[in-house]
Amino acid sequence: MFKLNDNVIYPGHGVAVVEEIIEKTVSGASIQFFKLTFLFKDMTILAPLYNSTAIGIRYPGSKAEIELAIGELTKKPDKKLESIDFTPSGWNRRHKDYQVKIQSGRLLDVAQIYRDLMYIAQQKDLSFGERAVLQTVEELFAQEVQIVLNYEREVVVQMLRSSFKQFRFHERGFLQQEASVG
Repeated sequence: MFKLNDNVIYPGHGVAVVEEIIEKTVSGASIQFFKLTFLFKDMTILAPLYNSTAIGIRYPGSKAEIELAIGELTKKPDKKLESIDFTPSGWNRRHKDYQVKIQSGRLLDVAQIYRDLMYIAQQKDLSFGERAVLQTVEELFAQEVQIVLNYEREVVVQMLRSSFKQFRFHERGFLQQEASVG
């Protein structure tokens, strides 16, 4: 269970700190909540203790999990560009799938979305919706890498983006390269 001052990942929103545990009466029942204050945005929420893991709140990943997610960026997308449906209904299906993965809170899912959208961006201009999802997953990915590896945000984002320009990093090479820059 989470304790005061723990850093946690709240699905779809990023890194937060457990600021306090408070008790409120809801429909006549006394319920305990975590008060979560986000580190990278001006937002605070209350999350019920009794189902905090069910809604996907988790501790930040380990260095090994970060390396695994970074390694995901070097893989080919799940679908070939030619088989992606770029019609509005195709985008709606992909967007729905992306939102389910984002709300799962799993870093590996976020990395896969980032990889797939960056691959598509190399082939065509992204739509407004695709750019919005890409921006969201880049921020979620960067926050977790930043908090786990203690790197500056700009360094993390630069390294994430550069892995899709002229070359791709092997997961260990990414971390070694990034460490030498920061």
